[in-house]
Amino acid sequence: MNTTVHHDTDTDLVDVETMRETAALLLGPDDGPDALPPNPTELHMVTTMLRGHLALLIPEVEARAGRLPKDSAPRYTALACVGEARRKLGVGDGCTPAVRVAVARKLARCLSALCHHYERLDGHAPTDEQS
Repeated sequence: MNTTVHHDTDTDLVDVETMRETAALLLGPDDGPDALPPNPTELHMVTTMLRGHLALLIPEVEARAGRLPKDSAPRYTALACVGEARRKLGVGDGCTPAVRVAVARKLARCLSALCHHYERLDGHAPTDEQS
Protein backbone atom coordinates (compact mmCIF):
# COMPACT_ATOMS: atom_id res chain seq x y z
CA MET A 1 0.00 0.00 0.00
CA ASN A 2 1.43 3.38 -1.05
CA THR A 3 1.01 6.05 1.66
CA THR A 4 3.06 8.80 0.03
CA VAL A 5 1.55 12.23 0.39
CA HIS A 6 2.45 14.86 -2.17
CA HIS A 7 2.64 18.46 -1.03
CA ASP A 8 2.58 21.63 -3.07
CA THR A 9 5.95 23.18 -2.24
CA ASP A 10 4.51 26.71 -2.47
CA THR A 11 2.26 26.05 0.51
CA ASP A 12 4.49 23.81 2.64
CA LEU A 13 5.98 26.72 4.60
CA VAL A 14 3.04 29.12 4.51
CA ASP A 15 0.13 28.31 6.79
CA VAL A 16 -1.92 31.50 6.61
CA GLU A 17 -4.52 30.23 9.06
CA THR A 18 -1.90 29.61 11.76
CA MET A 19 -0.27 32.95 11.02
CA ARG A 20 -3.59 34.76 11.41
CA GLU A 21 -4.26 32.91 14.67
CA THR A 22 -0.85 33.97 16.00
CA ALA A 23 -1.51 37.62 15.10
CA ALA A 24 -4.95 37.44 16.73
CA LEU A 25 -3.34 36.55 20.06
CA LEU A 26 -2.19 40.18 20.30
CA LEU A 27 -4.80 42.01 18.31
CA GLY A 28 -8.08 40.54 19.42
CA PRO A 29 -11.08 40.27 17.13
CA ASP A 30 -11.27 43.98 16.26
CA ASP A 31 -7.58 44.88 16.53
CA GLY A 32 -8.53 46.88 19.59
CA PRO A 33 -5.94 48.45 21.86
CA ASP A 34 -7.85 47.10 24.86
CA ALA A 35 -6.98 43.47 24.05
CA LEU A 36 -5.09 42.12 27.03
CA PRO A 37 -1.46 41.25 26.31
CA PRO A 38 -0.10 37.86 27.30
CA ASN A 39 2.24 37.50 30.27
CA PRO A 40 5.93 38.36 29.59
CA THR A 41 6.97 34.77 28.86
CA GLU A 42 4.07 34.22 26.47
CA LEU A 43 4.66 37.62 24.87
CA HIS A 44 8.27 36.70 24.12
CA MET A 45 7.14 33.39 22.60
CA VAL A 46 4.44 35.04 20.47
CA THR A 47 6.83 37.78 19.32
CA THR A 48 9.34 35.14 18.28
CA MET A 49 6.62 33.29 16.37
CA LEU A 50 5.53 36.53 14.66
CA ARG A 51 9.09 37.23 13.57
CA GLY A 52 9.41 33.69 12.20
CA HIS A 53 6.11 33.91 10.33
CA LEU A 54 7.14 37.25 8.82
CA ALA A 55 10.50 35.85 7.77
CA LEU A 56 8.70 33.06 5.88
CA LEU A 57 5.94 35.20 4.41
CA ILE A 58 7.90 38.24 3.22
CA PRO A 59 9.73 36.47 0.36
CA GLU A 60 6.55 34.63 -0.66
CA VAL A 61 4.54 37.85 -0.97
CA GLU A 62 7.44 39.56 -2.69
CA ALA A 63 7.70 36.73 -5.24
CA ARG A 64 3.98 36.74 -5.95
CA ALA A 65 3.90 40.51 -6.30
CA GLY A 66 6.90 40.35 -8.62
CA ARG A 67 4.86 38.31 -11.09
CA LEU A 68 2.39 41.18 -11.58
CA PRO A 69 2.84 44.02 -14.04
CA LYS A 70 5.05 46.84 -12.74
CA ASP A 71 2.19 49.35 -12.86
CA SER A 72 -0.22 47.09 -10.95
CA ALA A 73 -1.81 48.57 -7.81
CA PRO A 74 -1.89 45.18 -6.02
CA ARG A 75 1.83 44.78 -6.74
CA TYR A 76 2.62 48.26 -5.42
CA THR A 77 0.61 47.84 -2.20
CA ALA A 78 1.97 44.35 -1.53
CA LEU A 79 5.56 45.50 -2.00
CA ALA A 80 4.94 48.52 0.24
CA CYS A 81 3.65 46.14 2.91
CA VAL A 82 6.75 43.96 2.46
CA GLY A 83 8.96 47.01 2.98
CA GLU A 84 7.08 47.99 6.12
CA ALA A 85 7.31 44.44 7.48
CA ARG A 86 11.07 44.41 6.89
CA ARG A 87 11.41 47.71 8.76
CA LYS A 88 9.38 46.36 11.67
CA LEU A 89 11.56 43.24 11.81
CA GLY A 90 14.57 45.50 12.22
CA VAL A 91 13.15 47.03 15.41
CA GLY A 92 14.23 45.47 18.69
CA ASP A 93 11.75 43.99 21.14
CA GLY A 94 11.88 46.96 23.51
CA CYS A 95 13.17 47.48 27.02
CA THR A 96 9.90 47.99 28.93
CA PRO A 97 6.78 45.82 29.07
CA ALA A 98 4.66 48.49 27.34
CA VAL A 99 7.15 48.88 24.48
CA ARG A 100 7.45 45.09 24.06
CA VAL A 101 3.66 44.84 23.72
CA ALA A 102 3.56 47.74 21.24
CA VAL A 103 6.32 46.21 19.10
CA ALA A 104 4.63 42.81 19.14
CA ARG A 105 1.30 44.34 18.10
CA LYS A 106 2.97 46.18 15.22
CA LEU A 107 4.51 42.89 14.08
CA ALA A 108 1.09 41.24 14.35
CA ARG A 109 -0.52 43.96 12.22
CA CYS A 110 2.21 43.55 9.58
CA LEU A 111 1.70 39.79 9.58
CA SER A 112 -2.05 40.18 9.21
CA ALA A 113 -1.59 42.56 6.26
CA LEU A 114 0.93 40.26 4.59
CA CYS A 115 -1.47 37.32 4.97
CA HIS A 116 -4.07 39.41 3.15
CA HIS A 117 -1.67 40.20 0.32
CA TYR A 118 -0.48 36.58 0.12
CA GLU A 119 -4.05 35.35 -0.35
CA ARG A 120 -5.04 38.21 -2.62
CA LEU A 121 -2.08 37.67 -4.92
CA ASP A 122 -2.94 33.98 -5.10
CA GLY A 123 -6.50 34.71 -6.17
CA HIS A 124 -8.17 33.70 -2.88
CA ALA A 125 -9.50 37.19 -2.25
CA PRO A 126 -10.87 39.90 -4.54
CA THR A 127 -8.16 41.57 -6.62
CA ASP A 128 -9.97 44.71 -7.65
CA GLU A 129 -7.76 47.76 -7.98
CA GLN A 130 -9.53 49.65 -5.16
CA SER A 131 -8.65 47.41 -2.21
